Amino acid sequence: MKRRELLRAGVLASAAAALPRTPALAQNTAPSPELTPAQSGVDASKDLAAPGWKPLFLDAHQNETLIVLSDLILPATDTPGAKEALVNRYIDLVLAAETPETQRAFLNSLGYLDGESMRRYQAAFRYLKREDQDDLLHALAYPRANSGWTGEAGGPDVGHGHFEQLKQRIITAYYSSQTGERELGWDGAFAHGSYEGCNHPEGSHK
Repeated sequence: MKRRELLRAGVLASAAAALPRTPALAQNTAPSPELTPAQSGVDASKDLAAPGWKPLFLDAHQNETLIVLSDLILPATDTPGAKEALVNRYIDLVLAAETPETQRAFLNSLGYLDGESMRRYQAAFRYLKREDQDDLLHALAYPRANSGWTGEAGGPDVGHGHFEQLKQRIITAYYSSQTGERELGWDGAFAHGSYEGCNHPEGSHK
């Protein structure tokens, strides 16, 4: 099974994003809580795809690093990848509304990636050769197994934890975008529902 198919299976079971809704949408729609923002009619992509878009939260280097990372985790295949889906912009939008603790946690994880890149290759992650980027992510993607030789319990795998936080943000943002929703089978129809008037005969109300 391809990596994209494995991710899709996991997201179908659990992923749900929290993109903010505009006041107008909040007044005019009452979507089911099980619907993702794209299915509920929250089309943030229009603003996020604007030519003059600038990050609300991330700085320029963090944004470019996130673009590179997301494209490695969810590359374009026969369907658009994270870069085409503007995943970095969705994540920036969500982070701008998050708590300071959540914001710091994300930046710590992004910073850890750059720190490991500098330590191993003497360059920030976004500037590495593709094969070096792949090697670094492969090293972080799997938790280090305790050898058991000392009989001591292994400590937390900090690098793997940071990688998982970044990966989950990217996957959730992708499958909450309209691009990701269409890959999951959504046909593009918004769940506004239809208005039906009262069916009681005239004069029957008290």
